[in-house]
Amino acid sequence: MKSIRKIRSADRVSELLVFVALWLTSAGAVAGPGFLPDPPTDSDYNDNGVPDPAKVELGAQLFFDKILSGNVNISCATCHHALTDTGDGLSLPVGEGGRGLGVTRDTGTAPDAIHERVPRNAPPVFNLGAREFTRLFHDGRLAVDNSHPSGFRSPAGDQLPAGLDSLLAAQAMFPVTSATEMAGQEGENPVADAAVAGDLPGVWAQLAERLQNIPEYAEQFAAVYEDVSAPEDITFVHVANAIAAFEGGAWRADSSPFDRYLRGDRGAMSFAAKRGMRVFYSPRRGNCASCHSGTFQTNHGFAAIAMPQIGPGKGDGANGREDFGLARETGNMADLFRFRVPTLRNVALTAPYGHAGAYASLEAVVRHHLNPIKSLWSYDPSQAVMPNRPDLDALDFQVMNDPVLVQAIAAANELSPVTLSKREFADLIEFLHALNDPSSIDLRGDVPTYLPSGNTLAE
Repeated sequence: MKSIRKIRSADRVSELLVFVALWLTSAGAVAGPGFLPDPPTDSDYNDNGVPDPAKVELGAQLFFDKILSGNVNISCATCHHALTDTGDGLSLPVGEGGRGLGVTRDTGTAPDAIHERVPRNAPPVFNLGAREFTRLFHDGRLAVDNSHPSGFRSPAGDQLPAGLDSLLAAQAMFPVTSATEMAGQEGENPVADAAVAGDLPGVWAQLAERLQNIPEYAEQFAAVYEDVSAPEDITFVHVANAIAAFEGGAWRADSSPFDRYLRGDRGAMSFAAKRGMRVFYSPRRGNCASCHSGTFQTNHGFAAIAMPQIGPGKGDGANGREDFGLARETGNMADLFRFRVPTLRNVALTAPYGHAGAYASLEAVVRHHLNPIKSLWSYDPSQAVMPNRPDLDALDFQVMNDPVLVQAIAAANELSPVTLSKREFADLIEFLHALNDPSSIDLRGDVPTYLPSGNTLAE
């Protein structure tokens, strides 16, 4: 009994120390951005957190329907599936031409096999219906910008139509235009031909026409949208808005232990998680909140943190295997290898990590943040989670096998090393697990049981 009392007493002391430290931090006694955010509320989200259920249902069916791909062989859900925590579990997605789902997905068979891996990791979709997300994609190439007719700055330029409800809806316009992701290769189908020619309105019009010709889909669009009274009124803007309503409504995740703690339930997190919260928010310890601040643990900025570059790359550099990140969009060499700071909500559920999915575990990517340069130079390629194919495998580590290219990534690093004790590291990991919303663990209910097109669900 004496030892139990000592343990409980130690826990109470630990709790008090954590409380005092966090109170001092939030009161401004500790310099820097380390303060606890306000918990999310309905008003933080599109549609004030209450999207139209009929629109959500339509969006779910469209999200899982292969009819939106050029060859009718892949859906949005293939790379952002409910069964794989809104990602795909792979370092780099296997797009149009592959077979299977998640880590069991292969690269397909000739002549339908994929031509390359998708160059960047499929990011999770959790909470992207929140209004504070004003830039998307790893390089931020899609952004809210009212100086453009559509309301968004995007790779489509003036081809992007008006009427999109949100940034998340604007994002839904683009995977269907990518040969590697959903459109297919030139000569395989008219959608792919339009995509390769840069005729994005032609892509969107053809896909909308497919839906116009399916009576049940036409009826649903008419029921959801006031400006749809006949099948020919359906546009891809309607499609994108419905998909965004589904993603934003179904994949809102803000009931984690941390959220409950912020809302006043001081017992929602373990003592270890509370200690880890102190490490996370203290500028003198983990300093994680210097980038991962705010309601969703992101400052929505960009950072170069020496992330390993694997996969086919984005066509940058002498051999085309590099990915210059934000610099691709700004043309500013000061932005080399800077990528968007991701939200950490549900972070323990959404491996692999990094713009190229280089790290397979949460522990590994956190250790990278503690010493980016050392981690970069000692990167273990076995962490990459990708189906094997000899010709693709030969490209995957060209950058990491070239010391000159690795040194360029290292030279751009902006993150200083951090030293944590074993206990502090374990506590930090515990806190990151406390960012998981329990309702996100089982998302099987988000998968529709029926598609009006008659297509099978995403493989």
